[in-house]
Amino acid sequence: MDTKAPQVVEKPKPSGRRRWPRILLTVLAVFVTLLGVAIGAVYAVSSKHMTQIWDVKPVAYSVPEGAEVIARGKAVAIFRGCADCHGLDLSGKVFLDEMPVMRLVAANLTQGGLAATYTDEDWARAVRHGIAPSGRPLLFMPSYEWIELSNEDLGALVAYIRSLPAVAQVDHGQSAVGPLGRILYLTGELPLLAAELIDHGLQPARPVPAASAEYGKYLITGCTGCHGEGLSGGKIPGVPPSWPIAPNLTPHASGLASWSEADFINTLRSGKTPGGQELRADFMPWEFISQSSDEDLTALWLYLTSLPPRPAGNR
Repeated sequence: MDTKAPQVVEKPKPSGRRRWPRILLTVLAVFVTLLGVAIGAVYAVSSKHMTQIWDVKPVAYSVPEGAEVIARGKAVAIFRGCADCHGLDLSGKVFLDEMPVMRLVAANLTQGGLAATYTDEDWARAVRHGIAPSGRPLLFMPSYEWIELSNEDLGALVAYIRSLPAVAQVDHGQSAVGPLGRILYLTGELPLLAAELIDHGLQPARPVPAASAEYGKYLITGCTGCHGEGLSGGKIPGVPPSWPIAPNLTPHASGLASWSEADFINTLRSGKTPGGQELRADFMPWEFISQSSDEDLTALWLYLTSLPPRPAGNR
């Protein structure tokens, strides 16, 4: 019987065109996996910092009573920028809603919110150190501008807050830091946790209220967050691109060189510059600052005009 060996039929090898989709899918799968691992690491590391418990004992101070003390406390709230985040009545608001950077909800400071439960020590820990009563760091609380606040001014501020009418708590949702915000924080571009940035051992300042450049320097601290340590303005680090450029406050041609003291004070009282430009109240709380005394505004002016002129944008 004549038998033939079976023929082996070879399967056609996939062409180059057929292999490319598999290669691309493999590369894409590896990329997605690595991206997921990276994002997971960013969230893990940043969350560890955000949930760290700080054990800080604030410097003791007293909270006096009286109309003069409350008036002083209001002035402190004005110059330290409390209204920027917490609203004109300090009842809290959504301060920033710019995901994937972050969404920040500023707390209600009145008797309808924190003031109902905060002790003197709680206020000191939050204001000067950026730490909540639980020991966790507060998000975006600029305590690096408050750490040297005098005992007298801290006591007056707390007295003022406690004197405010209770505003009912409104549910604005929770603060949240998105992936881009966490990356900016971990790379040092976003001062998210003041508790990590300040010397908790610094002692309170002892300023003498007066229409002087020295006192103006003490008052101006709350302006450096936007206008920079040198007060020459520029792009504010870590904020969304939609935020305006902070103007130059030094006596430079690009700043206040052509302004008079009357121009400066009128601008802060009216919200309009000598050139007719209106200040954006959602970024520059001039409505709150307009309630300041002439002495305090003069002190600011004297300090600003004592600065060396710096070109705009040098922070």
